[in-house]
Amino acid sequence: MTAPAPAAEAPAEAPVPGAPVTLLIADDDEVTRSGLRTLLAVQPGIEVVGEAADGVEAVERALRLRPDVVLMDVRMPRRNGIDATRELLAGSAEPPKVVVITTFENDGYVTSALSAGASGFLLKRLPVRQIAEAVRVVAAGEAILFPAALRRMVAARPRGSAEALPRAALTGREEEVLRLMATGLSNPEIAEALTVSQETVKTHVGNVLTKLGAQNRTHAVVIAYESGLVVPGAAG
Repeated sequence: MTAPAPAAEAPAEAPVPGAPVTLLIADDDEVTRSGLRTLLAVQPGIEVVGEAADGVEAVERALRLRPDVVLMDVRMPRRNGIDATRELLAGSAEPPKVVVITTFENDGYVTSALSAGASGFLLKRLPVRQIAEAVRVVAAGEAILFPAALRRMVAARPRGSAEALPRAALTGREEEVLRLMATGLSNPEIAEALTVSQETVKTHVGNVLTKLGAQNRTHAVVIAYESGLVVPGAAG
């Protein structure tokens, strides 16, 4: 595994909150793990509270340290990051947000990570500043979406029709919010686009997740793509 290096794709910016986001780093490579800890610890708004060298340690230490976010490598011994994510999110009443991070841009990893309940998927080649921003964005309740990866993933899978969407009658405005979510917009950006308050958007997003039975925003977007409500290549 390699240490982070610059890349072009990055999540949207988010403000640094008043209280630091607590972070656990799980990676089996000691050099990568140590490098991430050193570099992320000096980023504004982030406090690294622990490390884990495999998936078993990641679950145990997350339950003990209760970080806001876990940065979870995929390929680790004893238990891989996908299984560790699934176990952690299912076994805690107030689980942390999980951002899966890997060297490999593998659509299968994206699918598995989202199915496990991860709030985002990052590549290690991103600059550390952008990884830090992703951690802050996820801690604030948003999701890290890579539309290109999502489109490739769902384009290769059978899609139904919008009528088949298990949406329990999403309202027109809720469908509009879902389409904007599929472009990767945050709640403030959606509020600006629709000229409504952020609280109104938050309510609509909550309704969308509940009606779709989605684990998080990313899962809702995948459902929207797979149902045909949002067409790959047409969401921004």
